[in-house]
Amino acid sequence: MGEFKPLVFSGVQPTGNLHLGNYLGAIRKFVALQENNDCMYCVVDLHALTAQLVHDDMPGQIRSITAAFLAAGIDPKQHIVFNQSQVPQHSELAWIFNCVARLGWMNRMTQFKDKAGKDREQASLGLYAYPSLMAADILVYRATHVPVGEDQKQHLELTRDIAMKFNIDFMDKIRPTGLGIDITVGEEPVHAYFPMVEPLIDGPAPRVMSLKDGTKKMSKSDPSDLSRINLMDDADAISRKIRKAKTDPDALPSEVDGLKGRPEADNLVGIFAALADKTKAEVLGEFGGQQFSVFKPALVDLSIEVLAPINAEMRRLMADPSYIDSVLRDGGARARERAEKTMNEVRDIIGFVR
Repeated sequence: MGEFKPLVFSGVQPTGNLHLGNYLGAIRKFVALQENNDCMYCVVDLHALTAQLVHDDMPGQIRSITAAFLAAGIDPKQHIVFNQSQVPQHSELAWIFNCVARLGWMNRMTQFKDKAGKDREQASLGLYAYPSLMAADILVYRATHVPVGEDQKQHLELTRDIAMKFNIDFMDKIRPTGLGIDITVGEEPVHAYFPMVEPLIDGPAPRVMSLKDGTKKMSKSDPSDLSRINLMDDADAISRKIRKAKTDPDALPSEVDGLKGRPEADNLVGIFAALADKTKAEVLGEFGGQQFSVFKPALVDLSIEVLAPINAEMRRLMADPSYIDSVLRDGGARARERAEKTMNEVRDIIGFVR
């Protein structure tokens, strides 16, 4: 029995401003993972077309995500940072996976139902097939691990289903090529070309909620800029937004159980805990019994302390777009080399003449 070479892959859409939730929930984890893993981090600009076909400033949005990656501490020389559209093999494998995936699988994807809303007949085919492209993004590099939030976990399960079906359908074609390895899925032995991708959802990845409504996720698409802290916000903006954040009239509890039924208090305590690398219990041990008039200024100071260096570096990088473009070109070339190796092997397994 063999093992696939460990590889971490993840991506972020270039739509709207990156905010505190993106940083705490994803980008900070990307930085930590690079210490002990081979990593590829992608600006998924093809996926961005499913949310909005025509963008006013797609290049600027792509560069902004890249700048956030670099400012947060991702090393583009040791790892690969690139934008998806530079690697056409993503789209080629996505078409093959469109033919592997079953309609019944796609119909179960809850995110399509949520995003399409009531008028699903007006939704684009791209939005419907989004999970198939996501599977291709990951498997074109034969990645083994993907840091994801809970909202993407179902898509990762579909990626595993697609990989499994490809492996089983082409098992007799894969074995003679010597390209696959023997793995066990459940109790079933499979000679696999694609790995069974594992989600990385452990560790501090808090669900950061809106500053205006503690029952809703912090979102780039929220019409109110006061609902989120953007990574490009300066110290004054961060201070203003936290001071205006919705709260309730009661003091902070001394125990975590006391946050139940208090979504705004729970959110602000969770943000403080994540920024300080503490537990909510530790935060309440320090601030329990205090009013928000005491807690909010402390959260302002901590937020600025953590985010100001990232903000400053993002602004420096955004002022030098040619450097960002050079990072993406270099990453794109290295990614294409890896992706083309996979696609040559996939073409041989399927039987395409090349």
